[in-house]
Amino acid sequence: MKHSLKIVKIGGHILDDSKAKKEFLTQFAAIDGLKLLVHGGGKSATALSKKMQLDVQIVDGRRITDAQALEAITMVYAGKINTSIVAMLQGLNCNAVGCSGADANSIKSVKRPVSDVDYGFVGDIQKVNSKYISLLINAGLTPVFSAITHNNKGQLLNTNADTIAASIAKSLADVFDITLFYCFEKTGVLEDKNDDNSVIKIIDKAKYRDLLKSGVVSDGMLPKLQNCFDALENQVSKVCVGQPSMLSDHSNNYTTLTL
Repeated sequence: MKHSLKIVKIGGHILDDSKAKKEFLTQFAAIDGLKLLVHGGGKSATALSKKMQLDVQIVDGRRITDAQALEAITMVYAGKINTSIVAMLQGLNCNAVGCSGADANSIKSVKRPVSDVDYGFVGDIQKVNSKYISLLINAGLTPVFSAITHNNKGQLLNTNADTIAASIAKSLADVFDITLFYCFEKTGVLEDKNDDNSVIKIIDKAKYRDLLKSGVVSDGMLPKLQNCFDALENQVSKVCVGQPSMLSDHSNNYTTLTL
């Protein structure tokens, strides 16, 4: 029988709001059983890039990353955000360990080939070292992954955090019974992005196609939902999108994805 593992991706405004971040990490630390955290930090990276007078370009919810942008992103993701999250979790009696994809060759990627858009130093995941990640989890540690991978040739790559969460979930699905949570400030996938009460409770693939056609799903939600269905198609048991309250099952006001 597989042990249950909860994989949680956190992003959005929650990471940039000290109160919201503390509340989220308190809820995450209180999760019973095995868990793993993946974090983004795009808004913080954007803020630092602007301070460094760097252009910020986002196409279909994905950041274009030149050499200077990669430097800023690495400082924010693998440095400030990752280390502070680990420290806060330790203060909540959650024995966390910070990770990037370069650590123990845990996530190997290739630089995205140029097609219609040149995304720069952006990584497309090739392989996840599930044995290493399982080793950490089975040792009683809680891995905390930043959105940085590498190409196994010394090059770091900015990689979509939603994709990292889904890829880790898929790689561990043979070993663990996995529930994947995408947490952010919204209550779920919304029929009307200006109305937090318009949560779409269940989205299957047919509904997803309708939402794409109508334009309800756009921008950063596009890669998020693509990754949700990719995970479900690769043995992940359940995928949920919404606010951190769903981690403690105190609310059913979130979106569940299903095939």
